[in-house]
Amino acid sequence: MLGFLLARAGVDVIVLEKHGDFLRDFRGDTIHPSTMEVMFELGLLNEFLNLPHQREPFIVERFAGREYALADFRHLPTRSKFLALMPQWDFLNFLAEQGRNYPPFHLQMRAEAVELIDEAGRVTGVRAHTPDSAIEVRADLTVGCDGRHSTVRTRSGLTLKELDAPMDALWFRLPKKVNDPDKTTARIEAGRVIILMDHRDYWQCGLMIRKGSIEETKRAGLPALRAGIAQLVPAFAERVEGLTDWNQISLLKVTVNRLKRWYRPGLLCIGDAAHAMSPILNVGLSLAVQDAVAAANLLWRPLATENLREDDLKRVQKRREFPTRVTQRIQVALEKTISRVLFAEEVEEPLLLRLLVNVPLLRRIPARLIGMGVRPEHVRSPEVSRASGHGGRVPSAAHCEA
Repeated sequence: MLGFLLARAGVDVIVLEKHGDFLRDFRGDTIHPSTMEVMFELGLLNEFLNLPHQREPFIVERFAGREYALADFRHLPTRSKFLALMPQWDFLNFLAEQGRNYPPFHLQMRAEAVELIDEAGRVTGVRAHTPDSAIEVRADLTVGCDGRHSTVRTRSGLTLKELDAPMDALWFRLPKKVNDPDKTTARIEAGRVIILMDHRDYWQCGLMIRKGSIEETKRAGLPALRAGIAQLVPAFAERVEGLTDWNQISLLKVTVNRLKRWYRPGLLCIGDAAHAMSPILNVGLSLAVQDAVAAANLLWRPLATENLREDDLKRVQKRREFPTRVTQRIQVALEKTISRVLFAEEVEEPLLLRLLVNVPLLRRIPARLIGMGVRPEHVRSPEVSRASGHGGRVPSAAHCEA
């Protein structure tokens, strides 16, 4: 997204992607109303929504056998008043295709950044591995967009602050049947929590477990795991028999952290590279897009005029740190609540759920928080002629490791 926006503004960009394609399972396949508002501002929303997707105007949770509507997106002041469930590879392919409309945009697949080029305390680019050779990319700015296990961040020496994350998740797929409800939901019972995401042909499932309990879960065995899932979701009783090997189940270690400082001379980290988010509320992708929009708004001019200063990078962190902190604080609080459920033998209906049932107007609050975020960003960077470009030296390099 950042590479696309900068190229659209006339800044030469090279995006390095270590894989040969985007066809992999991602944890976040939810496109939020704030992201679709960005697509509208770019004039791409209609084309974007032509891609296959599911629409969710509500978030529904099943707690102790009863369903609750937690968030109602129909009243948001946005063009798209719903969550869109879309495979992230479709989203990435769409952005790559749009970026290619602008000559300053360069995407190099199968190029893995492995080291920063540091000259006199300033990052001046990256060294990367490709199938053919090692390469160097020199740049006025290197952007670490390579996720929660960021190589760029590790090599940068920037300090990471870890926040409490009391649970992990087991991630797996189950087939979807014709008579299944088209509804992304969570189910919470004493000792068990599962998230179900509707992906048209299958359910993407996230079963929460206590932090560090994966070996204990494996010792209990797959039959016990299948029985627990079936008890939570009786409709899956037959389908879970298809889980016959632990290789079908991925462990997602829930991590919540953020850099104390997101930048150093010549380098900026954004998205999960700057602040890993919990899967709670499923807003990691949304925040990453918002980071990209803010960074493009603040950096396109200094990059285009080759007048980038460290203060410009500081402004990006200042703009995005507050929404990151607030969102993470909410996530950690909700994680602790869910963690208590995982230890509980019985659960009581929380006051918040009772309020949301009895006062529908209150559902707009979580809808706004999830759908738009704490500080939604709007596209302020310009569009230059699609036929123009600077050529030559690359003022900005964005490394994306999907």
